[in-house]
Amino acid sequence: MKRLLLTAIALPAWLFSASALAQPEYVAIEMEIDVAKPATEVWSKVGGYCDISDWLNLPCEITSGDGALGTVRSLLGGRILEILVAKTELSYGYTQPAPEEGFYDHYHGFLEARPTGANSSKLLYTLMLDVSNLEDQAAKDANVARRRGMFEGALVAMKDMAEK
Repeated sequence: MKRLLLTAIALPAWLFSASALAQPEYVAIEMEIDVAKPATEVWSKVGGYCDISDWLNLPCEITSGDGALGTVRSLLGGRILEILVAKTELSYGYTQPAPEEGFYDHYHGFLEARPTGANSSKLLYTLMLDVSNLEDQAAKDANVARRRGMFEGALVAMKDMAEK
């Protein structure tokens, strides 16, 4: 009888907590731009881990590491931390750590210079994040549009820097 009573009490609590948790809703924001320079030359001008300060106009500081996997960059005076989690000769990927409190959006970014010809390439920038914490589809769409606009602007800045 006790077991039945405990099950009857615990079951509604479990159902409530399970239904209260939002399912992740991951979005990928894929962007690219053609560049009239070889990929290696493009990467040498825009591919440093703190070159973001030049093409996104953000203060950047390497707070730990030497550019290898695990290197941490601090943006906006420490308000944003990003950890280098993938790296090739012409690309890198990063993530933001989970906050101590609040929603974790699993934010990841990936930047690549890809050869398309002997004297041409394209820059690809992909962001991935969870938008399930946003209240409705309009808020989710606005968040994606804001991020796309910011990083498409960064791609134009990178193209201009690389083609000089």
